Amino acid sequence: MTGGLNSGPDEESPVRFRMATAADAPRLIELINSAFAVETFLDGTRTDAERLAEAMEKGSILTAEDGDGRLVASVYMARRGERGYLGMLAVDPARQGQGLGKQMLEAAEEFLRAQGFEGVDITVLSLRPELPPLYRKLGYVETSTEEFKPSRPLRDGVACHCIVMSKRL
Repeated sequence: MTGGLNSGPDEESPVRFRMATAADAPRLIELINSAFAVETFLDGTRTDAERLAEAMEKGSILTAEDGDGRLVASVYMARRGERGYLGMLAVDPARQGQGLGKQMLEAAEEFLRAQGFEGVDITVLSLRPELPPLYRKLGYVETSTEEFKPSRPLRDGVACHCIVMSKRL
């Protein structure tokens, strides 16, 4: 799967895309938890060794490494029926706002397209209102809502649901 996924946002900060392996788990956990630290409405960390291993059994994680071999972004990819699913998009906080998230999505979409998927879905938490406009700019549209089934507890008094956004590949 690594063929054809190497590219970079510009000549100054190239990244290399590749599929994560079990050996990447400690670095992925650190990356994902740092990227999701903004979700203060949830208790605990976004992932741990057990949750990450479970995700990697059900799907794949595409990673981006910088020129020094440091993981700077990742995204979870899976099959959901006849459609692809992308989730847990994580970008190193030091690299956010530089187009790396967009690049990760484009690389993941290309992978799903090559696997024969014609559409992809993502879910966005309603407590992250800044995200739907960003995904809309990348061609995603809101298609439905779902119950939020958190892997970690919501803080007391907080209500949340998932916004499903979809895109034709």
